[in-house]
Amino acid sequence: MEKENQKSINENKDKVQDLKDSKRSENTDREKKELSIEEKYKELEDKLTRSYAEIENQRRRYEKEIDDAFQYGGMALAKETLNIADNLERSKLSITNDQNLDLKSKDKIIEHIDIIYKDVVSIFRKNQIEEIKALGEKMDPNKHQAMMEVEDENKDPGTIVQEIQKGYMLKGRLLRPSLVGVSKKATKEEKSAEKTEKKGGN
Repeated sequence: MEKENQKSINENKDKVQDLKDSKRSENTDREKKELSIEEKYKELEDKLTRSYAEIENQRRRYEKEIDDAFQYGGMALAKETLNIADNLERSKLSITNDQNLDLKSKDKIIEHIDIIYKDVVSIFRKNQIEEIKALGEKMDPNKHQAMMEVEDENKDPGTIVQEIQKGYMLKGRLLRPSLVGVSKKATKEEKSAEKTEKKGGN
């Protein structure tokens, strides 16, 4: 009888334990599901944040491209227009040096060229095309392009002493660099060669 009672007690204990285990398992599964939903929410939130950031960056890029198109869209045309100013200056120089024209004719032609040149420069300024300062300035590789070096003991090395072709900026952006000649100090060898030449000449 005692054995039967003991067996019954043990069975009841097992049942109670099974119930406890079952409840624990249910609770664990519920926690896992809850955790899984939370993780999915965080993942979705992260994706949305990244997508929004990408869209915002793209919007800014498009806005910048539109602004640049409005501001610098005429850059190619502006570069071509510079040739008009160059040709007017060359024409003026050519007429000045022409020996077949009398002084009165030269002055009349140059006067007309100057009027046209001033109109061209006025159009440039209205469209924010500005001439780059060169003569007497320090060489700036962002604005000037050195074409040659000129010995000049009175100038600091790298000072622009000659302007071969004018440079221009369009709304603060380089349109065309100035082609220039920059000063340099004579080397010891060049100085000694010069002294030798002078002595030979004497």
